[in-house]
Amino acid sequence: MAGETVITVVGNLVDDPELRFTPSGAAVAKFRVASTPRVLDRQTSEWRDGESLFLTCSVWRQAAENVAESLTKGTRVIVQGRLKQRTYEDRDGVKRTVFELEVDEVGASLRSATAKVTRSAARGGQGGPGGGGGWGGPGGGQGGGGGQQGAPAGDPWATGAPAGGQGGGSGWGGGGGGGGGGGYSDEPPF
Repeated sequence: MAGETVITVVGNLVDDPELRFTPSGAAVAKFRVASTPRVLDRQTSEWRDGESLFLTCSVWRQAAENVAESLTKGTRVIVQGRLKQRTYEDRDGVKRTVFELEVDEVGASLRSATAKVTRSAARGGQGGPGGGGGWGGPGGGQGGGGGQQGAPAGDPWATGAPAGGQGGGSGWGGGGGGGGGGGYSDEPPF
């Protein structure tokens, strides 16, 4: 969406992700990331920790379930999303403003760790918090508008994923709705 502030934060999880479900059944996981810069103290020529930024993050649907299953307190992560500002009144009637990150992508940092990635079963109609036309990479993912996105036949990365697809949103690899979606394309939809 135009005008949104997209940022990438690298930091450590402060606590385990908390997974909840909305009344309609959509999964949402909340977690906090602490990003601490390293700064050089010019007087002592030593590196020290700077002031930490603590950011509350929320991620939706299948990605929320994957985060809750995969990440734990202390895990170093790379998080990309849209920065949101929310104002509310506390118990004393004082107005407070908080910044939160609505997560689009999250993954473990492999700088000082290893990970084994296991693909989830492909699901259709998984768009973001507002739904709509998403993107469908190899093996599924964020398909929008219903219909299952699939990987092209012979895709070596699509272990266990169906070939082709059943229509889908108007995103990458989508069939434009209704018809047989072509799976995945390196070409953007514009």
